[in-house]
Amino acid sequence: MLTNSLAQLSSGSKITSPSDDSAGLAVSMSLVAQEGENTAASNNIADALSFNQTQDGYLQQISTALDRMSELAVSAQDVTKSSADIQLYQNEFNTLAAYIGSVADQQFNGVSLFNGNNFSITTDASGDTFQMSGVNLGVGAFTVLASDSVLTAPTVALADVTTAIGTLAADRGAIGTNEETLNDYSNQLATLNNNISAANSTIMDVNVATASTQYAQANILVQAGTAMLAQANALPDLALKLITG
Repeated sequence: MLTNSLAQLSSGSKITSPSDDSAGLAVSMSLVAQEGENTAASNNIADALSFNQTQDGYLQQISTALDRMSELAVSAQDVTKSSADIQLYQNEFNTLAAYIGSVADQQFNGVSLFNGNNFSITTDASGDTFQMSGVNLGVGAFTVLASDSVLTAPTVALADVTTAIGTLAADRGAIGTNEETLNDYSNQLATLNNNISAANSTIMDVNVATASTQYAQANILVQAGTAMLAQANALPDLALKLITG
């Protein structure tokens, strides 16, 4: 009893060997495995969220570029501007269109951010998945901007930019939906893991108050037994002294 109590207090576990509670140990091992799997799924979700946040960071910059391009297309229709002035607008328009084209090639840890591919994100230990929608910057709504001219056809350029802004708004809305859903799954896993940890704690963690009481009781019994044994061993010596005395 003393050894067992001491082992429990020093390890913090009330099951220090399979013989203490074989069924409880088996259940605990299953819970620990599930908790680890949930943690791995939670890490997958966190990476997917980072992927989405990176996408949205780029799309915010594209939104700023498109807003400026629409301004340039409208400004190019000013009849008081010379062709040299409008050429300056065209130069800036082309630079912004090239920037949007370059963003389409960006990657996250070697994975394309904007090729339009959907992703299956594992959301729990059972292998269930969430289909995360992709964003495609290679569609015509964006690529056509590179050939637009505010110098010769500003109204066409403005219409194309307006279409691109609408497409971008839809893309950012899809990313927002992805992030919202992934956050829900992440919170769900966190709650599940907290409950699994609590259940495992009930099985495995030692009750310090109870174990301390048992340790004190066993210690007293050991000390009392040692004292009694010492007295018993002393009795022959006392008898011998009486005989020889």
